[in-house]
Amino acid sequence: MKRFFTLFLYLLPLLLVAEVPVAYEAELTALASSGPFAPYMIGSWNYGKYTHTNGLWHTGRVQKDFDMSKPWSWGAGVEYMLGAAQSIDYRRWNDASHSWGVNKANPSYAHFQQAYAEVKYRSLFLTLGAKNRHSFIVDDTMSSGDITRSNNSRAIPGVEAGFIDFQNIPFTQGWIQIQGQIMYGPMTDSRFNSDMFNRFNGVLSESLWYTYKRCYFRTNPNQPLSVIAGMQAAGTFAGKSTTYKDGVVTKVADRGFHFIDIPQMFFPMPGGEDFYKGSSLGSWDFKARVRLPRGYVLDAYFEWPWEDGSGIGRRNGWDGVWGLQLKLPKGRAVEKVTVEYVDFVNQSGPIHYSHTDHPGGTIAGNATGGDNYYNNNYYGPYCNYGMSIGSPFVLSPLYNLDGALDYLHNRARGFHCALSGEIVPGWHYRAMASWQKAGGSGRHPAKEYLYDTSAMVEVVANPFARIPQLSVKAQAAFDAGSLRGDNFGGLLSLSYSGNFNLARK
Repeated sequence: MKRFFTLFLYLLPLLLVAEVPVAYEAELTALASSGPFAPYMIGSWNYGKYTHTNGLWHTGRVQKDFDMSKPWSWGAGVEYMLGAAQSIDYRRWNDASHSWGVNKANPSYAHFQQAYAEVKYRSLFLTLGAKNRHSFIVDDTMSSGDITRSNNSRAIPGVEAGFIDFQNIPFTQGWIQIQGQIMYGPMTDSRFNSDMFNRFNGVLSESLWYTYKRCYFRTNPNQPLSVIAGMQAAGTFAGKSTTYKDGVVTKVADRGFHFIDIPQMFFPMPGGEDFYKGSSLGSWDFKARVRLPRGYVLDAYFEWPWEDGSGIGRRNGWDGVWGLQLKLPKGRAVEKVTVEYVDFVNQSGPIHYSHTDHPGGTIAGNATGGDNYYNNNYYGPYCNYGMSIGSPFVLSPLYNLDGALDYLHNRARGFHCALSGEIVPGWHYRAMASWQKAGGSGRHPAKEYLYDTSAMVEVVANPFARIPQLSVKAQAAFDAGSLRGDNFGGLLSLSYSGNFNLARK
């Protein structure tokens, strides 16, 4: 992260040589709850900012966006957080005394949420650094979350390139468009993983690298019916993995990083004992948009997860996110309504068998299984600083007070709904609720189902007529049930934002 921020500082003087429109924001946030973590619907969908409870933070952001009217343009941004919150007590095994103890994990007092510089030429862009990204399929503010890359965890620094938006494919006369991008970068959460891990069972992954790819096709968006279809693919690779069993290190794989890893993660290739290079996962995505009379818009979408042949071949039943969203004209008491069904219980497992792995064996068939969504035996869980990079609907490893670096309950099923609108001019609300039951994983089923009911109400207002740049956000949320525990909490933020121009002197 320091390398990317250093590059940003080198590029910062560019702000002083021409007239540049800059957006800024300063925010003060306080959060408290009855549990060790923020309630699920306060801690999720905000890029990992407010996961711990009883905290006070200051956030600052400065951002310069692309000028889309020019062929060449550049952008840059930095967002930082300062503050403190309650530490978390994780269980840890002490091999010297052969006993369990408590390890206190403290959130960082200062870190960068974003730090990036980027350039575009016509429809192409190149970004260097850590920048928040958004889903093209689900509504980040209303959905349970994108399956492959959501707005739930911190941005991962790296190099990313692709199309800024959907672009017309030649010779289709605008009827078919394409959008795609690719990203590689190092993960920076090794110290966090080491502090949290129980050192008893599982895999401790350090110095991993991350990759993300996407390719979508879209029909003409100006028609009454338009469709988006395509795939997302992500993965972790390289790094070092230390495997523990009953408090004893049974294996150390120090793979390091090599340039050849980049093409081998683009087109998955055999990687020795790891079967295929890295840990790959993703989703098949689809979204249909229908323009209705009176300015209404109806979106119907799904995202189907995959992690191996059974998932990518679409043999995992109803697994995925299935959603409907109705959008109404702005300025109404109801502006958006979202309803989703979320299912992860049909993932194949725990048996995975291929006769090619057992030469001379008597069984000639194959059993494609062992999906274990978001988990991997060699590279650990698909998360960043403990928070799911994919859907936050599945309980993230951060919440495992036993220090397990795994998704312990990825066999989950439930519903999610959200409602938003404007109470009176300048006063906006958002209400969300979800219910789910979870039963461990395919390889480690729970003895009984665990349940969770969560809800959140948010109000954002500009109550100061003489200071329109000043806004207040208040959230109240609760969790109830055996999965996330019983927890009630609230968040209050005071934000000042605006724009200014830096002009050449």
